This record gives sequence, C-alpha cells and structure tokens, in this order.
Amino acid sequence: MSTNKTQKSETSSSSSPALEPSLEKALECARAVIEKKAENTKILDINEISSFTHYFVICSGSSDRQVQAIAHGVEAQLEKLGYELLSSEGFTEGRWVLMDFGDVVVHVFLDALREYYDLENLWVSAPHVKIPAEFYGPGASRLN
Repeated sequence: MSTNKTQKSETSSSSSPALEPSLEKALECARAVIEKKAENTKILDINEISSFTHYFVICSGSSDRQVQAIAHGVEAQLEKLGYELLSSEGFTEGRWVLMDFGDVVVHVFLDALREYYDLENLWVSAPHVKIPAEFYGPGASRLN
C-alpha cells in the first residue's frame, strides 16, 4: 500500500496538503475517465447527505462502446493503484455503467440516459469538487 501512496501523492502538488483518501480516489477516477475522453465529468461530494458512499464521479460517453471503454479504463487504473472494484452493473449493455469502489461510486452514462436520470439534479445539494486543470490534455472536450 505504501507504493500506492507514493504514486498517488505525485498527483498533488508538493505545496498543497495531503488529500483525504476518498477524495484522492475520486480524483483518480476522474483522471481515468478523462483519459478515455469522457465528457462533462463531475465529482459530487455526497458524504454529508449520504450514508452509502462519499463521492459520485459522473461522466458521459457518446456510444455504448465508449461507455464500456471508459469503464474499462477506470477499472484498470484503480486496480493499478491498489483499489478494489466491489461491484459493477451495466457493462454489457454499455448504456449506464455503475462502478462501486466503496467510498466512491462511478457512473458512466450514454448522453441521453444521463439527461433522463439527471443525477446532478437529484443530488443538487451536493457540493461539486473541482477537477484539476492538468487532468485535461490539449485535446480535451470543451464540455468538461
């Protein structure tokens, strides 16, 4: 686990304080979805209004294959960092993949389903976590 801490601490600047582990995990999920070109990525801090998890990471893909690729990317990246995927649903259909990492739940939607379920509005009182600008490369979508 100490090697994971070393890898993860490199993602934050040396002048900023250490992040709490759940937030660090949520940010790693966001980094993974952005690397797979997910759009409109959001992190909601639901710790104060939920008893089942601390953060939601919500993003969109433009096709079922992209939704699946995004989910694969998250699973691979988090596994590499030593985090266990507790359960997932929806991968086969590729319309809405839900990935449960315990204190972080990742939702990867097709655009139309994201609009329909509107989780951001359902959890409107949840504060949004700022995703660091360096997570977005030069080819990042303007929707992020």
